[in-house]
Parts: sequence; structure tokens; C-alpha cells
Amino acid sequence: MNNSNSEIRGVGRARQRMIVEQLESRQISDQRVLRVMGEVRRESFISEALQSRAYDDSPLPIGDGQTISQPFMVALMTQELNLQGTEKVLEIGTGSGYQTAILAELAGKVFTIERSYNLSQQARKVLEKLGYSNVLLRYGDGTIGWDEFAPYDRIIVTAGSPDVPDSLKRQLADGGIMVVPVGDRYRQDLMVINRHETGYESRNAGGCVFVPLIGREGWSANG
Repeated sequence: MNNSNSEIRGVGRARQRMIVEQLESRQISDQRVLRVMGEVRRESFISEALQSRAYDDSPLPIGDGQTISQPFMVALMTQELNLQGTEKVLEIGTGSGYQTAILAELAGKVFTIERSYNLSQQARKVLEKLGYSNVLLRYGDGTIGWDEFAPYDRIIVTAGSPDVPDSLKRQLADGGIMVVPVGDRYRQDLMVINRHETGYESRNAGGCVFVPLIGREGWSANG
């Protein structure tokens, strides 16, 4: 019992250090994002063997060639979405489900797509176990979006794309925001896309490195 309580306190301290040393020190200032990052347990979304590294300042492998993103990148992308609490969000790349959980805490409804069947099933189990009822998951090609429920107030892409997929641009609502890494297979720029009545505006939020976005409007699975 004592060992268990000590471990819980240790994880809590590691999470708070992450907030101060990895997020606040790098200009993550949205208080809602910081609060949720301090509450959602990253260790719940990774294998038991890696849980001691849950709050490392780095991505971690989750299987099928995918990773759980670095906490700072999760916070940055979430902050750039400027969520107010009622938005309908489309997430491309469910992965472990960690970013999904962060979004679910901050938005009204999250629609998330994962191309790996195994990861999709694992994420579904974790998110259901944690009680997230405002998340709808789908297994399939995220590069073409989820037209059935479009348009979306926000779209987040958690893999590197050679360009902004046209399908996702079409599914973004007027006044909406999309955050998507764009570049080659080895390095990308985090692009923030705003849709207006007259078209799209974009800005670069900094360099990043993501696994490739595979699909019809992304990279080929064969390289």
C-alpha cells in the first residue's frame, strides 16, 4: 500500500515537473491546456515497460511504427487550436489516444481516425475505460477526413503530410482552425490554417518531426 501510494505521488510530481519545465518554459500559456495536461495521465496510454518514461521530454513508441507525441508538441498543437469548450474536432491519427483525451477534455465532441487497426482498438479500450463519452473513433484513411460529420470547427493532424490534404481543407468550417505538420518524411513545419469566407490563411508555428501521414492524400505506404 505504501509503495503504491509513493509511486502515485512520484508520477504526480513528474507530471507537474513536465508542466513547469517542458511547457510553461516554452511559452505554453493557455491555462486550460496546462490544467488538462496536468490532469490526464500519459502513463495510461503507453506500455507498462515504458511507464517510467511517461513524462520524458520526448515521443515514445506505441507499436505499428507509431509514437505518442512529445508532451510539448501535444500542448503546442492543442494551444494553437484555441479551443473554447464547445467545438467539434476532427483528429487525424488517434495513435495511443493521449492527444484524443486532451482534446476531449477541452472540446465538445472529438471525431478521431486511425489507419492502424491495432492502435485504433487499443485506443478505444483505453478511452472507454477512462470514461470519455464525447469521442467517436473510426478505423480508416484519415487523409480523406470524415465527411459524414463535416464541417469541423477544428482539425488536428498528428502525422507529417507532404501538403495540406484537400479533403481536410474542404471539411474545415468557416472560421475554423486546422493544425497540420507539412514537409517531407523526415522534417516538417507545423502549419496553422485559418479558414475564412474568402479563403485560407496559414502561418508557421515552428519545426517539428512526425511519422509520415499515410493515405490517399498523404504519403504512400510503400515509400
